[in-house]
Amino acid sequence: MTESIGSFDWPLCFEAERLLRGHVDAFVGANKEACRLAVAMRATTGTDFFEWVDHLVVNAEHVPALRAAGLIEEKAAGPAGGRVFWHPRAMLPRVVVPPAGQCSGGAVATPGEAAGVAPVPLALAIRLESLEDFLLAQGLEVAIEGGLGAGLRQARVSGGGAGPAEFFAVERLGYRGWVVTEPTAARVRGVERARKLWRTRARDFSTDEAGLAHAWGQLEAVFESVDRDVACDLFFAEERRFWESRNRAAQIQKRRQDRLGLGWGNHDHHTFRSSRALFPDLMAFLEKLGFVKRERFYAGAEAGWGAQILEQAEAGIVVFADVDLMPDETTIDFSAQRLAEAPRLGTVGLWCGLHGDSFLQAGMHHLEARFDFGALREQLSAEGVNTMRPFSDFDFLRQAFTEGERWAVEASRVARLCERALVTAEQANGFLRGGAIGSHLENLQRKGGFKGFNQKSVSAIIAATDPRMMQGAH
Repeated sequence: MTESIGSFDWPLCFEAERLLRGHVDAFVGANKEACRLAVAMRATTGTDFFEWVDHLVVNAEHVPALRAAGLIEEKAAGPAGGRVFWHPRAMLPRVVVPPAGQCSGGAVATPGEAAGVAPVPLALAIRLESLEDFLLAQGLEVAIEGGLGAGLRQARVSGGGAGPAEFFAVERLGYRGWVVTEPTAARVRGVERARKLWRTRARDFSTDEAGLAHAWGQLEAVFESVDRDVACDLFFAEERRFWESRNRAAQIQKRRQDRLGLGWGNHDHHTFRSSRALFPDLMAFLEKLGFVKRERFYAGAEAGWGAQILEQAEAGIVVFADVDLMPDETTIDFSAQRLAEAPRLGTVGLWCGLHGDSFLQAGMHHLEARFDFGALREQLSAEGVNTMRPFSDFDFLRQAFTEGERWAVEASRVARLCERALVTAEQANGFLRGGAIGSHLENLQRKGGFKGFNQKSVSAIIAATDPRMMQGAH
């Protein structure tokens, strides 16, 4: 069953997506730089330009259509006092409506624009990990508004003046707002210190308790330098870096995206696997970083797993956290209640037993990013990276793992599992000889703004990636 906490029965919002895609497609058709980049994105990275859009700007004549498609107005004002519309139930770009008579850069709208004759937006911005990397990769020499460490930085790629179709690239750091503020020297030092603290966080300790204490100590030190939302953004940048260092498919795809200067700006969610004992600690740490619990899954008595989805809206980060569950734990809030030691290990528990928790030694099980599903699959195959069979294959959601990265397993970990009779002698020897599957890159394509997950499909892939089932797959 899916437990509803609040209202997390995510709808399919095809009308809203069609409306916004129409604007984005019209923009790409009107702006040469955007068109060139959209073609390069699909050919070089297997991604869809639409998935990189941070926001678009349209005039007020389009507001009725936005409202009819389910978009609502945000409470906070947009840039230059404009209004901002977003869909609270869908994963779609935001839309800015400037004050009457103004275009995105303050220019007076032309009569044609004011009449809403064409769906071409007044402006559009894509979001990247690093503006410097993007401008260098694109061979662009343009000014950047906002110094390193600012919450919002932007650069005009093309357009300007009184004409339509201004193209921007933006970089955000724990900030969902619209004001470009030059960072103070203290702010820059704080961001640099926080990044270093997360990058140098030790993960492997003699006990998990020592690892947790170190992580909380680092968090306290980070909070002395930056606010919660910046701390969250920087933390996950380093989690992606650590995961990437241990996954060949990730390294190949990251190089492909870096050819265009994009980074992992298309990330969808970060998957952490946790032991039963440490799951509440992981939840508490994430909540301290500003995460709010969304839907909670319990896949049924025989499935052997559960998951808590969390979201940090200001930083734009989603976490999918997995844990083993026993059949008699269907009614408890396993995200808050510390679970007793189990008599057997499911897929998630065994992965943690072999490699350590994602929060500590192992790092993420996988990063899921948004792609053109078929294009990425073909392109990675040409790079020597094979993809497993899709575990979701719907009009609104397609998902597949790359073949898992096999990691060596420490003998001491296997010995502890044997002592507790959680693996057989044959399984233990297999793990010592051939290692065990550690991590994946996940190819995901969403349609209709669908924000959720398919529980049955996730159950299938968790079962398919059980280390015991994959011992012979190398």
